[in-house]
Amino acid sequence: MAKQKYYVVWEGKVPGIYETWAECQQQTNGYPQAKFKAYESAGDAQAALARGWKSSFAAAKAGTGGAVSSSSSTKKAGAKSAAISGLPQQVVLDSISVDVGSKGNPGIVEYKGVSTRTGEVIFEHPPIAKGTNNLGEFLAIVHALAYLKQRGSTMTVYSDSMTAMSWIRKKAVATTLPRDASTEEIWTLVDRALSWLHTNTYSNPILKWDTKAWGEIKADYGRK
Repeated sequence: MAKQKYYVVWEGKVPGIYETWAECQQQTNGYPQAKFKAYESAGDAQAALARGWKSSFAAAKAGTGGAVSSSSSTKKAGAKSAAISGLPQQVVLDSISVDVGSKGNPGIVEYKGVSTRTGEVIFEHPPIAKGTNNLGEFLAIVHALAYLKQRGSTMTVYSDSMTAMSWIRKKAVATTLPRDASTEEIWTLVDRALSWLHTNTYSNPILKWDTKAWGEIKADYGRK
């Protein structure tokens, strides 16, 4: 799991300290001349918030602070971030990437969503006793959509599963996994996810991760 970071927003929709990149982006995306910065500890973040962005930015330029971000340098920062991440510039770095980890198919299934830019874990679901890769991928996408809708974000979601993406579009799953005592847990989650899709709208782009061109998706469990 990525190391915890604390994001200070001095100028944004709601200034303050946020514990995830997604929450920071919610406060700064589309905000003119937004000022925000990441810190490694809560204490550093609190001190930076108190002294203001000008002093904190000056400290960063002098090599005594963390990474700085502001909307005035978005284009340059975006290209630099893409280069640092090793990903091509067409990848939307301000996004959530989701993936599944499994043992057997059917078998134990877990999933998570991470920041495409930083790899920071945004959410994760603990192991489910029995399911399939595709159902896990489907649940991960819906979880990301629900997470972002709750925060009023239209952030992009990446998945490497065309099957799961098609199920999202159809609002239906096509699987041979039986409904029995051993699969009750995952079917309960799937039914809940389908209900969410049928009762909610979203405008988040759901894009296919190009594994061949870009390498493994950032949420990959590394079990291949």
